[in-house]
Amino acid sequence: MPEPLVVYTYANCSTCRDAVKWLRAHAIAFEEKPIYETPPSVPELRRMLARQSGELRRLFNTSGLSYKALDLKTKLPQLSEAQALELLASNGRLVKRPFVLGDKVGLVGFKPEAWAAALARA
Repeated sequence: MPEPLVVYTYANCSTCRDAVKWLRAHAIAFEEKPIYETPPSVPELRRMLARQSGELRRLFNTSGLSYKALDLKTKLPQLSEAQALELLASNGRLVKRPFVLGDKVGLVGFKPEAWAAALARA
């Protein structure tokens, strides 16, 4: 049985609301999780990283206040992959959202065309 599509969102994020609305409009079943309260786990982040061509920076909410407050623009290149994933798993505010993970799909951010293509393949 395929793994359910999990969508990590933040309720006050208009992009997240648009993404959820889009999924519902396309009758795509998903499980929604609050990203701040229950950030993706390290194994989930590793799976996403593999689906993002190993580009660690793509998993970070680089425009967020937490990213800036921690000066991750400067510090991220010095962190090991394991350290960066632990940091993301410990602070959902650092994770780019929406964060969507399923059997054959991994998406960060919301671009309707990219979502349509990726979810059609999955």
